[in-house]
Amino acid sequence: MISRDDFVSRFGGVFEHSPFVAERAFDAGAIAEPLTSSGVHAALVQVFRAASEAARLGVLRAHPDLAGRLAIAGKLTEDSRKEQAGAGLDRLSPEEHARFTELNAAYVTKFGFPFIIAVKGLGKDDILAAFETRINNGRDAEFATAAAQVEKIALLRLQSMLPQA
Repeated sequence: MISRDDFVSRFGGVFEHSPFVAERAFDAGAIAEPLTSSGVHAALVQVFRAASEAARLGVLRAHPDLAGRLAIAGKLTEDSRKEQAGAGLDRLSPEEHARFTELNAAYVTKFGFPFIIAVKGLGKDDILAAFETRINNGRDAEFATAAAQVEKIALLRLQSMLPQA
């Protein structure tokens, strides 16, 4: 059986900078071997959904802006860097970057957390279109959408780490 320390070390970053999700899942006895992406995801999502709104907001706020200052400074987590690069967000024109910066600022001001989207399989135009649509949502709807996107990102990360069976 995997130890708590090893589990948290390996999966504590699946929910961006939020190891409490992995800690609570392990402590609840929700982790069964063999570890699979679907099994670990189900355990982590159960903890995330059961967390207080403040804790879930903390998870949302732990995510970086898309094509934002952390990306420019090279300070994204390795997962976030790969995900954003895969969507072409590391190759924006100055005009595109300005639009993302403007939308990031407006979104955070309106909702209190960064715009979150699972970028795998999307291009910068897809992301920008979703950004421009979702900024018009109400806070409750957008909180739910962002939380669902966090769960999807976690699944994609786990699928790259573990068998899916």
